[in-house]
Amino acid sequence: MIAAVAVLIAAVCALRLVRVRRAHAAAIGERGWLLEREREAAARTAVDAERARIARELHDIVSHNVSLMVVQAGAARQVVATQPDEATEALLAVETAGRDTMTELRNLLGVLAPPADGSEPDDLAPQPSLAELSTLIDRIAFAGLPVEVRISGDPVPLPSGVDMTAYRIVQEALTNALKHGDGRKAEVTVRYAEHQLRIEVLNTGPSVLSGDRPPPVKDGGRGLFGLRQRVAVFGGDFDARPRLGGGFRVRAKIPLEKP
Repeated sequence: MIAAVAVLIAAVCALRLVRVRRAHAAAIGERGWLLEREREAAARTAVDAERARIARELHDIVSHNVSLMVVQAGAARQVVATQPDEATEALLAVETAGRDTMTELRNLLGVLAPPADGSEPDDLAPQPSLAELSTLIDRIAFAGLPVEVRISGDPVPLPSGVDMTAYRIVQEALTNALKHGDGRKAEVTVRYAEHQLRIEVLNTGPSVLSGDRPPPVKDGGRGLFGLRQRVAVFGGDFDARPRLGGGFRVRAKIPLEKP
């Protein structure tokens, strides 16, 4: 009798053990499926983020340089008959802007499609930074928009992403001022504050209080929207709006890590 009971208990325990193992295997399988779905979702998010970054880079490169080319070509057309030397200078500026566009696009495409052998391209220029601000200002001024620059605080080395974002903010703001402002003046202020980089770009233009409304941004604000996203990546603040006295104002605050 005792032996029969022992066999029965053993059979019940074995059956429960089989059920527990099956449940455990099913749970592991479901967990693996969930992890795979999470990996796929993360991959899609990463791809979408990279596409957005590429779109912003292409916009910044093409919008800025093509705007300069259009302005310079128009200036050359107006003076080609009466001031051939100035027309030649403007056309040379168009050529330079075109070459710069091709170089930046080649660099971007080189990053997107590296050599098949896995080697690093040897002709890729570094990403733009505030170190190239004077060159940008010269190009904008030559295109017809005088720019005053103020640098305050103690300049410190910036992370590459922050440095490029700061450059793109100034570039986009001045490009829009060149296209949509009245061409009288723009001001750029870069302030190295404590644990924070501040950028402000002001330009003159029609007042929102007058009957003349400033022309809309033709790209629907894509450039400014992209800048807002760039700054948000670093936990910063971005603001762009018309000034009551006329023109437009772009401000950005990007936090810097404490030394």
